[in-house]
Amino acid sequence: MGSKTMPVETMRQQLVDKATTDKAFRERLIADPRNTIRDEMNVTIPDGFEVDVVEDGPTKAHLVLPPSADLNAAELQQVAGGNIWYLFTEEHRKPY
Repeated sequence: MGSKTMPVETMRQQLVDKATTDKAFRERLIADPRNTIRDEMNVTIPDGFEVDVVEDGPTKAHLVLPPSADLNAAELQQVAGGNIWYLFTEEHRKPY
């Protein structure tokens, strides 16, 4: 199975939309984001690249910060290249 190219914002929106309406998908995405994203979006997440999916609740919110200004050259290149990393750093909230 080959990977496809898609704007990160589009991927993020599709994942959020599906997780908002499909409880089983949401549970899989939280429990195993790497494999769920791979299967759903047909993308490859590089080894060593960590993906966290967190869920806000009525008494808990998550603040996601942008990358530190102290990135090394390789990290800066990934950010500048639109790496999937941004999929999980941009906040998007919809009521469940």
